[in-house]
Amino acid sequence: MAREAAEELGVSVATLYAYVSRGMIRSEAAGGSGRRRRYRAEDVRRLKERKARRRDPDAVVEDALSWGTPVLESEITLVSDDGLYYRGRDAVRLSAGSTVEEVAALIWTGNPARAAELFPPEQPELPPRMGDALGSLPPVEAFQVLLPLAGAGDPAAYDLRPGAVARTGARILRLMASAVAGEAAPGLAETLRRGWCPREAGAATLLSSALVLCADHELPVSTFAARCVASSEATPYAVVAAGLAAVGGVRHGGQIELVEAFLREVEAVGDARAAISGRLRRGEGVPGFGHSLYPGGDPRGAELLRATASAYPDSPAVTRSVEVAEEALGLMGERPTVDLGLVTLGQTLGLPSGGAVALFALGRTVGWIGHAIEQYESGALIRPRARYVGEPVS
Repeated sequence: MAREAAEELGVSVATLYAYVSRGMIRSEAAGGSGRRRRYRAEDVRRLKERKARRRDPDAVVEDALSWGTPVLESEITLVSDDGLYYRGRDAVRLSAGSTVEEVAALIWTGNPARAAELFPPEQPELPPRMGDALGSLPPVEAFQVLLPLAGAGDPAAYDLRPGAVARTGARILRLMASAVAGEAAPGLAETLRRGWCPREAGAATLLSSALVLCADHELPVSTFAARCVASSEATPYAVVAAGLAAVGGVRHGGQIELVEAFLREVEAVGDARAAISGRLRRGEGVPGFGHSLYPGGDPRGAELLRATASAYPDSPAVTRSVEVAEEALGLMGERPTVDLGLVTLGQTLGLPSGGAVALFALGRTVGWIGHAIEQYESGALIRPRARYVGEPVS
């Protein structure tokens, strides 16, 4: 209500009304009788943060670089306590009812119906003599070798207009998928299915859901790195390469490998509760559980586990992950993250080594291209300042 919103901002009710009249804060009727109105909490929070930046910019910037105030504005993704949304649409629902191509079109252009235009039947070709070389590398490393060579042979990638970047993004995704799958097929998920698990006829639906759920997540380190590179007006190939470099770190995509190791430990011990208890006693973390942005649990992890269990109820990997999740909730009060969901899916489908990380990277490429489009359009160079704390100047 007006008084509460004004108190939160530290202003009078009259000043609050002035903010509303200038479009700085949105309001809506509270319902019932009278003229009471409600004020958008996110608008109040954003305005409060702007006021704080003016009072103490150094403190706000310091917080912004560590789970604090967003340092960039974006129209792509909202992470809230109750879910994940791409351009205002629930990501979990999208994963169940849309293809990854449609979600890419939504993120890149705002219109999922443009998927057929962006992903035409003609398949891009790998650079000459690259197929055998890529086949000997883990998937993410194969991406990192492929992209510079493919980018060098794609002059259209230097066209940084939004529509052109979207088309380049589609070429990049299809090249990446065909490189690790060994062949190209209609649709990204079907390409992966034929290359990775050809005997699982229904696996493409699950793979597409995973790609959608991994498509974007606001500004994690890989997306911030990608936006920094885009701000220099490097090509989309370089943008994706920057994101991939960050994904390889143990505190980002490397968490998926830690989950895989943990589940092998559970299998060796033969008792999920004992394995978790042992880690807690040793002061070790339990990878795959608890996410700072989701107090009630990561909706991506929950949906991936649900969808995998629904499609493969007799999978030993599903049984093990469900048991681990129950024990982790009881012992730690934590729920599965997307990392556990990806590993469970990968083990259930028998994906090759590195497949779960590659699935994450492929999905996240959709978001990196979307953020590149935003950054190119802004025309701004991301160039933060450093606060010098070294030796005094002599």
